[in-house]
Amino acid sequence: MLGAESSGKSTLCEALARHYGSVWVPEYLREFVDTRGRVPFEGDQYPIACTQLAREDEAAARAVRFLFCDTTPLMTALYSRQYWNRVDPQLARLESRHDYAWTLVTAPDSPWEPDGLQRESEEVRQSVHRMLVETLAARAIPYVLLEGSLEQRVRRVEALLGPAR
Repeated sequence: MLGAESSGKSTLCEALARHYGSVWVPEYLREFVDTRGRVPFEGDQYPIACTQLAREDEAAARAVRFLFCDTTPLMTALYSRQYWNRVDPQLARLESRHDYAWTLVTAPDSPWEPDGLQRESEEVRQSVHRMLVETLAARAIPYVLLEGSLEQRVRRVEALLGPAR
């Protein structure tokens, strides 16, 4: 699940995991910001992405049919480009391996909401969303854009993945 800040990734991943009786991997960045009381520095980006992937691996053992991942290293790299105009070579290698069964993108079509240190502005949200869809297109990564309410998004995903059992 990819998307800019305040686009509903966490809410949707949690709802989908509940719907399918499976598990989801929360975005580690949120925990990082909460526990450290600050946004990441450039040098934090690669370790954040590595922790995110390690948590995916841990959760995969508990997943039933599907594992819903709230973000990937690709988003970490996009935010590096947004804030520092570059991506650490290690992070670039890590994010280039984007290998997920489905790439779902949450549209920034709900009201932007501030969230402490982690969210910046509606302008940044729209800029990151544009950068995301341009990156996916440039890399020929197929994706599904999820728009509308939470219920509409869950129904759209169910149409792709099939009904819950």
